Amino acid sequence: MQYRTLGRTGVQVSTLALGAMNFGSIGRTTQDEATAIVDGALEAGINFIDTADAYSRGESEEMVGKAIAGRRDDLVLATKAYLPMSEERNHRGSSRRWLITELDDSLRRLGVDHVDLYQIHRWDPATSDEETLSALTDLQRAGKIRYFGSSTFPAYRIVQAQWAAREHHLSRYVTEQPGYSILQRGIETHVLPVTQEYGLGVLVWSPLASGWLSGAIREGREITTSRSAFMPQRFDTAVPANRAKLEAVEKLAVVAEGAGLSMIQLALGFVTAHPAVTSAIIGPRTMDHLHSQLAAADTVLSADVLDAIDAIVAPGVDLAADEKSDTPPALLDPALRRR
Repeated sequence: MQYRTLGRTGVQVSTLALGAMNFGSIGRTTQDEATAIVDGALEAGINFIDTADAYSRGESEEMVGKAIAGRRDDLVLATKAYLPMSEERNHRGSSRRWLITELDDSLRRLGVDHVDLYQIHRWDPATSDEETLSALTDLQRAGKIRYFGSSTFPAYRIVQAQWAAREHHLSRYVTEQPGYSILQRGIETHVLPVTQEYGLGVLVWSPLASGWLSGAIREGREITTSRSAFMPQRFDTAVPANRAKLEAVEKLAVVAEGAGLSMIQLALGFVTAHPAVTSAIIGPRTMDHLHSQLAAADTVLSADVLDAIDAIVAPGVDLAADEKSDTPPALLDPALRRR
């Protein structure tokens, strides 16, 4: 396992981080299975675990808490807030009112007195940067969080938040967690240059592109992955973007085979090769998934392999632009771009 410094915090984290989104009802993972995955990850040298309040409505946090009991100080623990936790309209977002309440709930579910990294799961256009940063700064000073970061923020919002922290003399985001894979390279255009400019640690999610780069999806095979069962539109090969992904996967498989690598090693080695990236978050649902992904822990891609990947999916290109999670609201809602 390799380790890198998380932004400018001085904290050392493994280049593969354990994501717990599949713990609980989302991934149909039991407590025993989750604990075994955590055990295996820690034994392999992973020292960073990432979860969120919204993963199975708190169930993931509860399962992580039970799995790490007695060894809290051996790992860097991160969670998030913002996504809805109930039908009540104020049980979401990044207002002071909600963040203070929800952090306490997360700490209770995790069974800890603090988290190392508290992340805002998505940019909240209804809440000012000053409001959110002020609440996070107070939670940091209270000792309930060590650092805080953003997740899937557009580049201009990352910049705006940095300036708001400076203007109002508040603590700042020290990390960003964007989606990034060989098939979705859009963050290379604006987000990663901004994180490098401000010295943010970068924790990338979905490096296997929801299973497209796991080796399980190939031309002529029925797509039966877990993710395809509840997101069928993202795996329908009649959709042009999905067809483009499948064509890219076939070409990438040739590159991987020629380099003596699995598709997983190619995919994880690619994202961790970028100098702006600190860690790639893996989200195993089973022990077999974990072992196949741990095999990429020491993968270093040669310049020839990286050049071959660039020739298949050009730098800065998202093959499925409509799957991006950081699209400005006005591009999604016509009412926001009409007078």
